[in-house]
Amino acid sequence: MQMLMPEPQIFVERTLALIKPDVVDKEEEIEDLILRSGFLIVQKRTLQLSPEQCSNFYADQYGKVFFPNLTAYMSSGPLVAMVLARYCAVSHWKELLGPSNSIRARRTHPHSLRAIYGTDDLRNALHGSLSISSAEREIRFMFPEVILEPIPAGQRARDYLNLYVKPTLLAGLTALCKEKPADPMLLNKISLLSSGKMVNVFCILKVQVIHSNTYLRMQIINQCDNLLAVVVHSTSLSGF
Repeated sequence: MQMLMPEPQIFVERTLALIKPDVVDKEEEIEDLILRSGFLIVQKRTLQLSPEQCSNFYADQYGKVFFPNLTAYMSSGPLVAMVLARYCAVSHWKELLGPSNSIRARRTHPHSLRAIYGTDDLRNALHGSLSISSAEREIRFMFPEVILEPIPAGQRARDYLNLYVKPTLLAGLTALCKEKPADPMLLNKISLLSSGKMVNVFCILKVQVIHSNTYLRMQIINQCDNLLAVVVHSTSLSGF
């Protein structure tokens, strides 16, 4: 009897990278080095954090002597936040960064990014998550709308749907009930019978989810069904 072996799987990690305020002008150069090192830049945004936001981000460093200088430095100007993905992203990014002290990095890891772009222990040019769990927390801090694996289930999935999906669906479905799209061939046509007349609803849904996650997909479909019923009922009452 021949045994069927499961197909090998490649697990892609994500980690957070920050280009700190004093080297933002080197953004393109640093991004090129990141891409040539085998990373994919999944998300990117430029933002400026307040001292309070910096304190929350570096909460695990609270109480240390350098903490006030750290929050002042990180809130001194715009920074670039990126979600990097590749196999063993956390460890590979840490290796590419080198030691946290740029002076030491230039002595022991002269080709590391902190050796090249950093100044000292505080102004070390770039940030990287220390572990998979810290990467998850930090990515959610910088990119609160992103969905990370494992895909949320249960209450977390319902919270995500209520916060990000439901408002978009409600606005889109309401608009589509009132105005027929110009190119209906691109959309799914749903015919609903409400208040004795046929209402044609055209809807398209674009949600950032992994297509293989049945639970979250079914939750979104249920949300669509519920919202469609509400929208059709409200438009029929208003004389649509």
